[in-house]
Amino acid sequence: MLSLAIATLVVLLGSAICSASEAALLSLPLIRVRQLAESRRPAALALLAIKEQISRPLAALVVLNNLFNILGSIIIGSLAAQVLQSAWIGIFSAVLTLLIILFGEIVPKTLGTRFAQTLALVSAQPLRWLTRLLLPIIWLLEHFTAPFNEGSPQLTTDEQEIQLLASIGHQEGAIEQDELEMIQRVFQLNDLNASDVMTPRVAITYLWGEDQLETVKAEILASQHSRIVIVDDSIDAVCGIALKTELLAALLAGQGDLLLSALARPAHFVPETVRADKLLKTFQKVREHLFIVLDEYGGVAGVVTLEDVLEVLTGEIVDETDRNVDLRAIARFRRRQILHQRGLDEA
Repeated sequence: MLSLAIATLVVLLGSAICSASEAALLSLPLIRVRQLAESRRPAALALLAIKEQISRPLAALVVLNNLFNILGSIIIGSLAAQVLQSAWIGIFSAVLTLLIILFGEIVPKTLGTRFAQTLALVSAQPLRWLTRLLLPIIWLLEHFTAPFNEGSPQLTTDEQEIQLLASIGHQEGAIEQDELEMIQRVFQLNDLNASDVMTPRVAITYLWGEDQLETVKAEILASQHSRIVIVDDSIDAVCGIALKTELLAALLAGQGDLLLSALARPAHFVPETVRADKLLKTFQKVREHLFIVLDEYGGVAGVVTLEDVLEVLTGEIVDETDRNVDLRAIARFRRRQILHQRGLDEA
């Protein structure tokens, strides 16, 4: 009778450990495991190695679990036939089946899901040794199941999942409202093009490059922009960008006879199809604040500033020079329309 009780306990315990470990490994996200691995702890590094190639460790757990359940049941059955009378064997088999289902599967998997991180770390290193021990069997199983594993690998996560996690984090108090809004706006960058955030052609403030500085003094003083587009014979012939501060400094220095084209800096041109996230990188790379946006025919479609792109992330930026109704309001209204059409209302 003692041998029967010990065998039953070993089978239940072995099955429970396998089930709990399997549930813990499957429940713990790969991103969380990578965070744990940054501590360089041996258990965390072993867990990361398992999660990055999880098929073999899972196969090892399945093999071991079935050894406990199948071979264990055979051994227990032979012991029960020796100890119990034939009338009790059926009842014992029913009770054993119930115990395996309850304490070998349901309860361990529930605990494995609830305490996934702790159990996964504890079982990581033993599981790596078990995988190596059962490698010949696993190798055969891999070749048998290879046709079912063909195809592109699944992504760890995507934009929708990250935004959902951010929303859940906000609901649970882990993420503040302003942090949630910033996260949601970040994903709008690659959904917008330069044409969506630019100030359109009809609203561009520009001056003629052939004019002398003194003749356009009033226009320079009245301009609310820190950068002014300088053109030759038409708006499609942009010859550069002039800084308002440099123009005013030239006026104060008595250089009013200079042509505006002589004071203009080279302009940087971008296509209207460039994405806003790429545009932000370009602003950082070339260290400019304003780009000329070209349409598909090479004509000027508008101008886009660093502020236009940043407003996608932060919302509308208003400083002391902005008016209640300014020229850039056209671009802002257009951007809101596009976001609404794409189901990406500004946060």
